[in-house]
Amino acid sequence: MARARKPVVEVRRSQRRRRTVSAYRDGERVVVLIPDRFSRAEETEWVERMLARLEAREERLRCTDAELLARARRLTTRYLADHAAAVAPASVRWVTNQNGRWGSCTPDDATIRISHRIQEMPDWVIDYVLLHELAHLVVPSHNARFWDLVNRFPKAERARGYLEGVSAAGTLVMAE
Repeated sequence: MARARKPVVEVRRSQRRRRTVSAYRDGERVVVLIPDRFSRAEETEWVERMLARLEAREERLRCTDAELLARARRLTTRYLADHAAAVAPASVRWVTNQNGRWGSCTPDDATIRISHRIQEMPDWVIDYVLLHELAHLVVPSHNARFWDLVNRFPKAERARGYLEGVSAAGTLVMAE
């Protein structure tokens, strides 16, 4: 696949900004916000870094349902191989109508739905949510046997903490 051409970049320097750098798309251009004190070399370094981050983020957002199903199969092979017969989802897909949960599973028809809200989260968090839902194909409830399956994922506790933090932050009002 041919690589897209580099976008037009607008760098905005701020005297109020001390350490943080951020970037976002504004139509066809990318706006990079940096501290005013950065040298030209630091500016160049950070522009490249932020373009790479935006590209990685957008790549995650382009993940199709088919790719999500393939990812679920890789997780099954790695963490639930002893239950491979039970863990055969009929479908795994992104959905936009789940705002109160990260994912859901219907064991009766072996369908898994993953909230689009996690698409921008780190890969290990997405993997955790997928594995959590895959484990429901073996154990429908949240009993000890279920958690034993989920905890095979090495970053399970960390991912739960991440998701709890995101949930808590959603209830906070940020003010200066």
